[in-house]
Amino acid sequence: MELYLLCFFAFLSGFIDSIVGGGGLVQIPAFFVLYPQLSVPNIISTNRLASAAGTTMAAWNYSRVVAIPWKTVLFAGVSASGFSYLGATVQSMFPAQVMKPMILVLIVLIALYTYRKKNLGQEESFRFSEKRLPFVAAGIGAVLGFYNGFVGPGTGSLLVFAFVSIVGYNFLKASAISKVVNVIADVSSLVFFLIHKHVLFHLALPMLVCNVSGSYFGSRMAVLRGNAFMRKVFLVVVAGIVMRFAYDVFFR
Repeated sequence: MELYLLCFFAFLSGFIDSIVGGGGLVQIPAFFVLYPQLSVPNIISTNRLASAAGTTMAAWNYSRVVAIPWKTVLFAGVSASGFSYLGATVQSMFPAQVMKPMILVLIVLIALYTYRKKNLGQEESFRFSEKRLPFVAAGIGAVLGFYNGFVGPGTGSLLVFAFVSIVGYNFLKASAISKVVNVIADVSSLVFFLIHKHVLFHLALPMLVCNVSGSYFGSRMAVLRGNAFMRKVFLVVVAGIVMRFAYDVFFR
């Protein structure tokens, strides 16, 4: 029964994550509840293998209909990967609990800004020249890569928001870019987990199948329904991130 439930949450996570990110808010807590006897590295690494495969499926689906700016993606992905390691290093010396109240306020502001800006991410409106764009993307990758290593939850959704609000992409293209950036940033940590044999393949493989299936259907729906639909899903996911951080700040 635990495995069936885990696979259900893996499918749901893949579906949500493929649209605007935030799938980890579903899959990781479910994993901890269903398998409390497992170590944190086991859970994080097993989840990472499944979610990375799902994210790759979503990225492939988007790439079939969205012209992905690969130079921008490469700059953001490499930057995010390096700074994610730095964030994890700093986190080991500086408790994330100190930062979480400030992050909670920031994410509430992001939710309010997105709700009030009805046209946000509906059409592309670039704020930087083509020459400067890769360096702006590298800056976004650095900040959110560091956040991913330091705190973690909601990185994919924040990447989407950054590429929409700072650069000027629409939600569809921002989500496509974010998926590829996520895959690049996840590769190094996944290699580490595999080398140190933290991945539990008897759980990871069925989760992988379900996560990939959810990602396929979610990304297809995003492509078919378009930017207005993705904006609504983004608001729901950000509300989930707010509740997660509010719980951490006020009840732990």
